Amino acid sequence: MEPSSQIIVALDCDNRAAADEIVARLGDECRFYKVGLELLTSVGPDFVKHLVGHGKEVFLDLKLFEIPNSVAGAVRAAGVLGVSMVTVHSMGGAGIMRAAVDAARDFPGLRVLALTVVTSMTDADLADIGVDEPAQQQVLRLARLADKAGCHGVIASPQDVAVLRSVLGTGALIVTPGVALPGESPAEHARPGTPRAAVAAGASHVVVGRTVTRATDPAAALRVVRADIAS
Repeated sequence: MEPSSQIIVALDCDNRAAADEIVARLGDECRFYKVGLELLTSVGPDFVKHLVGHGKEVFLDLKLFEIPNSVAGAVRAAGVLGVSMVTVHSMGGAGIMRAAVDAARDFPGLRVLALTVVTSMTDADLADIGVDEPAQQQVLRLARLADKAGCHGVIASPQDVAVLRSVLGTGALIVTPGVALPGESPAEHARPGTPRAAVAAGASHVVVGRTVTRATDPAAALRVVRADIAS
């Protein structure tokens, strides 16, 4: 896979103008964007339609965690929008993941990805909610469950990629938020890594945010990320 197709830029904005500006400044340098809960709630689904209509791929990061019927409805709505990826929370169990996968069957281009453990969570955070296993063990448990439920891949930290690739095989998507270039702050991510390390370990895609979106020249910053992966 070419580095340009492996990078997803996170539009973590709270208004349409800011998101439009980033997309315009990146131009043809970027083909894949993440739209999360903040932007979707702020501006609505028309922005997603706008991106898809202009030839962009969209990773709709909803982290769905609801009863199976509601999850299926949300996945169908994502499919109608034309997005390429949608996320469901694996901690909701096999039932909601199967519902998501079944709902996606009518949309051949839609991939259902299961969020394993949020990259901001530590072992101590998991212990607070009654999970006594270390984060990586919980990631593996949930990834196996997601694979059995038919999900197309998982969301996990860069530090989990190598072991996940060995367990899930070559066909699964492994999408990694929490990446930062060497010397950059990982922000709120507790289990970070560099884009190069994530891809070398087997990640299919990396999600970059402020590294690109808050740069003086976002297009130049994206090229640096691409070069890091390719080096």
